[in-house]
Amino acid sequence: MPKIDVYNVDGKKVSDVELNESIFGIEPNEDIVHSVLINYLANQRQGTQSTKTRSEVSGGGKKPWRQKGTGRARQGSIRAPHWVGGGIALGPKPRSYKYRVNKKERRLAIKSVLSSKVLENQLVVVDKIDFKEIKTKQMVNTLNNLKVEGKTLIMLPEKNENVQKSSRNIEGVKTTLVNTINVYDLLKYTNLVITLDTVKKLEEVYA
Repeated sequence: MPKIDVYNVDGKKVSDVELNESIFGIEPNEDIVHSVLINYLANQRQGTQSTKTRSEVSGGGKKPWRQKGTGRARQGSIRAPHWVGGGIALGPKPRSYKYRVNKKERRLAIKSVLSSKVLENQLVVVDKIDFKEIKTKQMVNTLNNLKVEGKTLIMLPEKNENVQKSSRNIEGVKTTLVNTINVYDLLKYTNLVITLDTVKKLEEVYA
């Protein structure tokens, strides 16, 4: 089982914790992570783009000139696709890009990314994060004490308004909950900060 140091909000080591090997110690499966990431991004697409076909563009009800005798090519409508202001041929229409991936694949992808965070020393475990008031400076000091630099994802076991609102104005920092984590956020943010309660909750859900 991988063992990792546990710090307090002052950045001092207070203990260590053994992480569940089936969650934090597996061989990362990059193919599964990639497919689940593509699925997540596809599901975020709105699919609202739309163009008008020749039947939807206004005008063009009359034949522009007679069929023969003008010396020009025959035309049936000024709203045909090759006319300026005409309809669009084979253009996009509103559609859904959503599709599902296997639940086991999603779980494996998350465990793969968590394991890679441990391997790359990008996982920081804190005994607890609990602020008495909403204070951005308090969160900034905590991250500085933990020597966390760059994009950071703070994962909480459950909703904590003081902690979440204390970090929302810090650039490159985001909070998330165990039951709402996704592969995209885990990959987007370099560092992952979790509490001991978060570790227990992850083991309950993914072990």
